[in-house]
Amino acid sequence: MGAERREPPVGEPMREVVLKIKHNGQPECVASERYPDVTMRSVSSMTGRGDERKRIVEVTGDPDDVAGFIEVFGEGDPVVAADPITPLGESTVFLSLTVAVPEWDSIAELLADLGLHYRTGTVITGGHERWTLYLDEDDDLAAIIDAIEARGNDVELVRQVEMHEVTPTSRLETAGAVHDLTPRQREALSAAIHAGYYGHERDASVEDVADQLGIGTTTAWEHLARAEGKVMADLGELLGPGDDHTAE
Repeated sequence: MGAERREPPVGEPMREVVLKIKHNGQPECVASERYPDVTMRSVSSMTGRGDERKRIVEVTGDPDDVAGFIEVFGEGDPVVAADPITPLGESTVFLSLTVAVPEWDSIAELLADLGLHYRTGTVITGGHERWTLYLDEDDDLAAIIDAIEARGNDVELVRQVEMHEVTPTSRLETAGAVHDLTPRQREALSAAIHAGYYGHERDASVEDVADQLGIGTTTAWEHLARAEGKVMADLGELLGPGDDHTAE
């Protein structure tokens, strides 16, 4: 008889928890509610000392909506500067963001004060921030939510799963392939999938998707192209680099 198979040792049990937070009164929430199809994502760590902090953020969506989002966001009290470092008029614009710490209600700093692990690169869309936390066995989720809500925020628990139960599919969800999509991008992608747009025989065209959604063909194509770009980028990060099959 073969040797009995033993499971590899694991560390302390942890949970992956995803929260949607409506950051009431903060400029990112105000701008996101006004432009719900725009997505803002943090793409760098926060730097700086004293009363100001800086980071780079990415804003994506319809170029006109992106410009409007940036204008509204930049007018918020905690925002010292929201300067585009790539050209306006594009569907993706990177900003150099500077905030005044005394006026800024930072969820990240609150989580750090609570001694919690969390995933960087927070995504804001449709008026909500999405945070992924990694909790130890002794971390009290109810107390964490209470601490966030005590600052006047609204919190929704999206998911809670033991880390050993996290599957490749759920990792893709956590990585952002789903929650980074705007509502219109999700709607377009869902319609395209169910219509057979991505089938082997391509049973539907972009015109069919547009007709189903009641929008123009160009608009449907733009929604699909942006959704595909986000999904494939996140899928690439999940899969990692491919094997090098170059012949010697």
